[in-house]
Amino acid sequence: MAYATINPFTAEQVKVYPNATDAEIDAALDKAHTAFLSWRQTSFAERAKIMQKAADILRRDSDSYSKLLTLEMGKLFSEAKAETELSAAIFEYYAKNAEALLVPEDLPVASKDEGRAKVIHQPLGILLAVEPWNFPFYQVARIIAPQLSAGNTIVLKHASNVPQSAEAMDRLMIEAGLPEGAFQNLFPSHAQVSRIIADHRVRGVALTGSEGAGAKVAAEAGTALKKCTMELGGADSFIVLEDADLEKAIKWAVFGRHWNAGQVCVSAKRMIVVDAVYDRFLAGYREGVSKLKMGDPMDPATTLAPLSSQGAVDSLRQQVQGAVAAGAKMEEIPLEMPNVGSFFRPVILTDVSPENPARREEFFGPVTLLFRAKDEADAIAIANDSPYGLGGSVFTKDEARGVRVAEQIETGMVYINHPTMVKADLPFGGVLRSGFGRELIGLGIKEFVNHKLIDVVDIDAPF
Repeated sequence: MAYATINPFTAEQVKVYPNATDAEIDAALDKAHTAFLSWRQTSFAERAKIMQKAADILRRDSDSYSKLLTLEMGKLFSEAKAETELSAAIFEYYAKNAEALLVPEDLPVASKDEGRAKVIHQPLGILLAVEPWNFPFYQVARIIAPQLSAGNTIVLKHASNVPQSAEAMDRLMIEAGLPEGAFQNLFPSHAQVSRIIADHRVRGVALTGSEGAGAKVAAEAGTALKKCTMELGGADSFIVLEDADLEKAIKWAVFGRHWNAGQVCVSAKRMIVVDAVYDRFLAGYREGVSKLKMGDPMDPATTLAPLSSQGAVDSLRQQVQGAVAAGAKMEEIPLEMPNVGSFFRPVILTDVSPENPARREEFFGPVTLLFRAKDEADAIAIANDSPYGLGGSVFTKDEARGVRVAEQIETGMVYINHPTMVKADLPFGGVLRSGFGRELIGLGIKEFVNHKLIDVVDIDAPF
């Protein structure tokens, strides 16, 4: 596995990093374990100071951090700035709330003979974080901010195409005052990832990534009997009912599918529109997408960034060709495209039959699957006809109706009149093949702690 920065806009190879040696892996785990033995004894107040300092540094140096994101994975600079701020907000959230989220809980007991029972929340030890390239800071922040705040230590295996972003997170935590070894970025091979998981001092694994990577890592964690969380792919539905504010729904649909060049697990990938407004939606959506502008992601006028790599372009093109071969109709939006860079013109796929394999695939890029639903019930059925269950949206002017529909969609998150959002103070996670476990808020911080029962019982109490 080669770790390298390749600018998706220019195709220039900027920097290459060697894989870690086994000796470096072992040394990192030694440091992480030593750090844990002391870090778990620190106060929440001490940890909070470091989390807040990390947030302050990200905000102070927002431009330099954000430029790294644009350089390595090609996202619009404005979106990189938003990601840097989101990451800062996550650190700040746990600086303010971690202690309250992990406060010991007194348990009600039926009688005095059962004693005085409470549950305390203690850190487990070293965690391995395996993170993807599409949000190089946010994905890391949403695991390290809560878990460092809980008293765990972490080693990071980031995506191979964002090594400078990974190093930047390492430097960030050192500057924020985190003790040596409490968080370390590594450049391991696949075999070394297995080595890390198998180490007896590593107590859990948090992965965000592809379904294939998740299945492999979860199997290895299971073999080692270690807790893991999996945040995997998604094919979010975007339901538009006949009473929706159509003009605003179309604007959100264009944004929801194309932010971060469509490379988002919670992108609005499947537009499901009831028959009464389908034709108007399609016309408006086509027009909205046609106004997007490809170009330099550092240019404020650019609204559609390149994909992360040429390999991503080739893979997405092959997927579209497979969908068309299986009977789907393809409409390519003829945007002007730069001569260099990993760009992909937006595509709308219609007539995707239940037998078409594309119906159950995730398209990671500016490809929209558009479905005509007979009515509300049919829209729900189409939404649930997916192996994924991450997020989704329902557009309707009737809020109560939207909530009723949302309750019937098999996902971990549903938003009414808005594409799926990512925020510091909202939980994130899915069901089905989108993974298991939750990140952020109290749900996330409690994924890797020991919920220990302590019961003080009178020595003469009956058994």
